[in-house]
Amino acid sequence: MADSLDLVNRDPNNINNHLQCSFEDVLAEPEGTHSIDCVWKLSYSCFNFWKGCCYKLSTILCGICIAAEWGCEFAGVSFYHIWFFTPCFKMLDLNCGCMKKMYNQCVSCCVEPCCMACGQLFHNFKK
Repeated sequence: MADSLDLVNRDPNNINNHLQCSFEDVLAEPEGTHSIDCVWKLSYSCFNFWKGCCYKLSTILCGICIAAEWGCEFAGVSFYHIWFFTPCFKMLDLNCGCMKKMYNQCVSCCVEPCCMACGQLFHNFKK
């Protein structure tokens, strides 16, 4: 966990790079189809104002509650992994280790001699 919160770079792991939505990413006028300059400038200002205003209002109204819910969800996931899944995997490793040892002994005793005999038989064939 970081000691301090970076208020400048809020996506240090670039997990939301797909959300590039600046004015230039959304609205564009091709060559030969231009609005009046003042309309384009006001559109730019309005877009950025309302995008920022609506986003900030949404985060004020919902962001803290949603963050709390996700915190609880990930706490639950961590709880299940720490107290259930990891011990289950350890138990499977232990039990499967016994089965693996028994299987290896059976293969060594039963299958390996047959394979060695076949190998010796074909070993003498020359081209």
